[in-house]
Parts: sequence; structure tokens; C-alpha cells
Amino acid sequence: MRKDRGVIARLQYAGLRLFTSILYMFPIEWNLRTARLIGRIWWHAIPRHRERARSHLRLAYGDGLSDREVDRVALRSMQHLVMMVFEAAFAPRLIDEWTWSRYVKPVGIQAALEVLLQGKGALLLTGHFGNWELAGYLLATYGFDVVAVMRPLDNLYINRFVVNTRRRRGLRLLDKKGASAQAEDVIRSGAALGFIADQNAGRKGLFVDFFGRKASTYKSIGLLAMATQVPIIIGYARRTGDSFFYEVGVQRIIYPHEWRDRDDPLRWITQEYTAAIEAFVRDCPEQYLWIHRRWRSRPKEELTAAMRPSRPLAVDAGAGPT
Repeated sequence: MRKDRGVIARLQYAGLRLFTSILYMFPIEWNLRTARLIGRIWWHAIPRHRERARSHLRLAYGDGLSDREVDRVALRSMQHLVMMVFEAAFAPRLIDEWTWSRYVKPVGIQAALEVLLQGKGALLLTGHFGNWELAGYLLATYGFDVVAVMRPLDNLYINRFVVNTRRRRGLRLLDKKGASAQAEDVIRSGAALGFIADQNAGRKGLFVDFFGRKASTYKSIGLLAMATQVPIIIGYARRTGDSFFYEVGVQRIIYPHEWRDRDDPLRWITQEYTAAIEAFVRDCPEQYLWIHRRWRSRPKEELTAAMRPSRPLAVDAGAGPT
């Protein structure tokens, strides 16, 4: 991937460092209030993002939400994203092996910890929900060998800054571009490999149900699980209130014996973890990234049906007025 390292890239990096330095001058809770204000300004200032969030909520919920509720959830979703960006700068300063309990409450993670303590590898999945980076960061703080798949940023200097920040507590990163070649080795080494598993996979993806609508989903996660025969842990980090405090939990663990005798194990695995992601999104839709174009790609049969001309009404040529 080409990296931007010119003058503009340096200026962008300098702007980011100045911005984070200003943030560090104030308590995290003050910054989160500022983030909510910025999120509200974003809601009003960029109509296409607002309308995209509204459109996706209507696709997901149909008539299940009123227009007022759609607007409330969409606005909160955009505010939450800005809050999460602010938190990314603070997490390495606030969370360590001694202080994590001030900011994180583990819920129902015992079975997942037992899997990880075996040291035989695992897949960690989450969605664009809550603070999707926090769970992996927390596990690395606990001392687990966690590797997160990351798409490098185009700006070389900002990318280096973000990578160093994430690595501060031991979280390892794997470039998304080369992940397919290295992922199996990472898991076989005993590490847990983390993915954001609700990204649009394009026309070549596997289409499974997400909120009752077909969504293109990457095949690589299911194929990797089948190749390595390791459990798949689907978890989340859900904000509690408006503060920097999260509930980190596990929605589902899929074990290898569950898919071994399936007629189509790849489709079953992909649908199963997608359903688990949907379940925690439904619990708190305000924390999902509704501006993400999850349903952008459509199945071939749906496109074919859309292009097929409507059948003309039959006319009885022999019939006349009575």
C-alpha cells in the first residue's frame, strides 16, 4: 500500500499531535462532553452522513422504530463515534494492569478466558460497535498474546503514531493486506487473532442475514477457523452511560465441534457469528456505526431481479365493450 509521507502528511501529523496535546490538558469526562457537542455539529453539518445513518436504521428495523427514534439513535451513534476517537488517545494513559477496573467491567468472560489460557489459539471477533478496539487492548493488558488485524492508514506518520499507541500494552498488529498469508501461523503459534467481522466484503463475499437483510461478509474468517480448528469468540465493549466506562462481554463462543458435521460449515460459521454481532447491536443500537455501508453490495440474484423488466399486463384482444 502506498504511504503518504510528503509535506501535507507531516502537517496532518503535526495537527494530530497538537490536537491530542490539547486533549491531555483536560479530564477525559470534559473531553467526552466536547465530543458529544462535535457529534451534534457533525449531525447538522453533513447531511449525507445523517441520511445514511437514517437509511441504514430503516433497513435494519423497518417500521419497528418511529422517525423520532431513528433520529435519536442515528445522532447518538455519530456522537458515540466521536467520543470513541477521543478515547483512543486516552486509553493507553488510563488503562494498565493496575487501573483497568476503574474503566472496564468484565461480564460473562470466564469461558473465553479458559479458551485463551489453553494457549492453543483462537479467533476474536467483534463489530463496529461500542469501542471495538478496547477488548483486544484489555486482553493484551491482562498479558494474553493478542494480534489485531489492522488496515494501515495512508499517512505514514499518523499510522506509526497509532501503531505505537496500540502496542503500548503489548497488543500486536497484523497488516490487513498480508493477513491471509500470516494469519494461520499466528493462530498456530497460540495467539488470539482479532478481526472486525462486520465489514462489507464486496460482490465476492458470502451473503448472510444481518438484521433480516443479506449482507456481504468475508469468507476468510470461516475458512481460517476451519483450517485451524480453533474456537471463535464473539465479544463486545459496550459503553455504560456517557462516561469512559465500558462493559466488556462475550456474546457467543463457537467451538469446532459445532461446525464439523454441517453440510456447509463455511456458511454456517459466517451466519452464526454475524447473528451474534446482530444480537449485541440490538441490545444497544446507539453504539453501532450506522454510517458504515454494511449493505452496500447486493447478491447477484437480487441485482438480476432488479434489472428484469416488469411483466406487462395481459390484454384480451377479443374483448370489447359490453
